Amino acid sequence: MTGFDLRGLLAERGGERYELHARHLNHQLPRMLHTLGFDRVYERAEGAYFWDADGQEYLDMLAGFGVMGLGRHHPVVRQALHDVLDAQLADLTRFDCPPLPGLLAEKLLSHAPHLDRVFFGNSGTEAVETALKFARYATGRPRVLYCTHAFHGLTTGALSVNGEDGFRDGFAPLLPDTAVEMGDLAALERELKRGDVAAFVVEPVQGKGVHPVPPGFLRAAQELLHRHKALLIADEVQTGLGRTGDFFAYQHEDGVEPDLVCVAKALSGGYVPIGATLGKDWIFKKVYSSMDRVLVHSASFGSNAQAMAAGLAVLTVMEDEQLVAHARHLGDLLRSRLAALVDDYELLHDVRGRGLMIGIEFGRPRSLGLRGRWTMLQAARKGLFAQMVVVPLLQRHHILTQVSGDHLEVIKLIPPLIITERDVDRFVTAFTAVMDDAHHGGGLMWDFGRTLVKQSLQTGRG
Repeated sequence: MTGFDLRGLLAERGGERYELHARHLNHQLPRMLHTLGFDRVYERAEGAYFWDADGQEYLDMLAGFGVMGLGRHHPVVRQALHDVLDAQLADLTRFDCPPLPGLLAEKLLSHAPHLDRVFFGNSGTEAVETALKFARYATGRPRVLYCTHAFHGLTTGALSVNGEDGFRDGFAPLLPDTAVEMGDLAALERELKRGDVAAFVVEPVQGKGVHPVPPGFLRAAQELLHRHKALLIADEVQTGLGRTGDFFAYQHEDGVEPDLVCVAKALSGGYVPIGATLGKDWIFKKVYSSMDRVLVHSASFGSNAQAMAAGLAVLTVMEDEQLVAHARHLGDLLRSRLAALVDDYELLHDVRGRGLMIGIEFGRPRSLGLRGRWTMLQAARKGLFAQMVVVPLLQRHHILTQVSGDHLEVIKLIPPLIITERDVDRFVTAFTAVMDDAHHGGGLMWDFGRTLVKQSLQTGRG
């Protein structure tokens, strides 16, 4: 009798992980990890921690780019998945109405009472694609506005509202679109007056660089959009589900009620891909206007039982453990402690964000010695100093972080919402040590900077 032995397969071939990626997947990923010294072998994870093959513990301040809102392997989510598998449900028949999608939609909508219906897909970019399609169909207009430096996903529709040329280059033609500066109401109104705008899609806290929208901007934008019969789409894929200290980040501003809201990432519990687009009743009824159009927008794996069970478990844990309030409290604590360091370190320019979504920005120093080193890095490639900080945080202090985008001197902290004050202490202590090294010692750190410069120049040549 033959069978599949997962543990045996991993024991036999798990050591080939980097070679397998280099041979069969994105060959640049292992190359990048080797260059940075990030080529660790993690054996297990729980909560906000990893352990490598030597048993060394690492603090996770990245949460899988926000996917692991509850940390890894939360027991309630694990049990829900065991239960749904053991139930052997008649899943994805496509021609019935199972209860789990309705129950998850009901629970999600309870946090956005001005919205009425939900479409379930499989990812954040699918949630954005759904919102774009629904907005264009409901309004009968082709064009979508977005913010410069925005990130909404990498499929073709979502890429059309991506604010970075590096992602867009070589993939044209895209959908009709126009970028406006975040906070520029005059530019937004100029575009709306052309009469062809279906919607404006915006991250309440922009992931690239961690920039919250200016106070009052969302409410004023909403008023302009509705006056010109266009829709407001809030992309809450990363900011939603408590990340910023409210359930949705748009809720930080009174009176904001987006027409469509996109969520994903943390709703998965870190296990089963899921995306959700919440919207107003009239939009859904216009898209699904007759029985002939019942499948006009669908997803093969959307609403699958495993994803629905994970989502229900996640929302229950968030309520039971009061994680929204916890994220607000821990985020305020971490941000204030880091902000207090700005006056102590001339390379540290700003600390900003909301809740447990925090940006640490570095900038040109005043003193001559540091300025020369800074200029060397900037001449090779903008963003290398932030990467220089990320590397010793992992290698010396066993804390996983990452820069918030290409060519940015910003580190983004998006840890699991379950981190503790002890974890805040650990990060601030480690970050202070790295800043001390960069400003007052720095031999090893700046030597690594020179390695990054050489690597950047080699990459640029070929």
